Amino acid sequence: MIEKLNISALRREYTLGTLRYTDLTKEPMVLFERWLKQACDAKLFEATAMNVSTVDKNNQPYQRIVLLKYFDEKSMVFYTNLRSRKAIHLNYNPHISLHFSWHELERQVLVLGQAKRLSTIDVMQYFYTRPRDSQIGTWISKQSSKIASRKILINKFHEFKNKFKYCKIPFPHFWGGYRVHIEAIEFWQGGEHRLHDRFIYQRNANGWRINRLSP
Repeated sequence: MIEKLNISALRREYTLGTLRYTDLTKEPMVLFERWLKQACDAKLFEATAMNVSTVDKNNQPYQRIVLLKYFDEKSMVFYTNLRSRKAIHLNYNPHISLHFSWHELERQVLVLGQAKRLSTIDVMQYFYTRPRDSQIGTWISKQSSKIASRKILINKFHEFKNKFKYCKIPFPHFWGGYRVHIEAIEFWQGGEHRLHDRFIYQRNANGWRINRLSP
């Protein structure tokens, strides 16, 4: 039986900072880079972690945490198994959202856009920068598929580790990446009395349109 924990009474004030028009940058990714650097400097756990949301054929949303691996002025990049649930969703619906939660800094960033598959060359170049054990892990995991036990994974890991002990690990053709082309990005800074500061950048023909949103 579930104990009734009184979570409705759990609350706190947000007092660490504000976000004003004067703090905004002309290009949103300049502000994003500033915030990400501050999150890294603060040594937040997995500062590059983002909640990736996709939608299946029945319009059922799914979310999972993925690490951001690259960004530029217009896009963000992550990698995944191309047979994974998220990859299957993106094959027929490229619309995606990314969400960064930096709770210790009382900040959030929401990204809306469309995902496009990276080229095999781009993915291969990144793949061989990963630790060797991570490369092996890619081979043994049929992401999102059902397995009988963790022991199966461990045994297969050691099997592949021995198999490739004296050679370069081959590139798995079922592994890839996506570049999310940013269409909108929202910055959220917690404020006292739940009067949070929210600004959204939306791409248009002339660059970016910026609006403040009500908390």
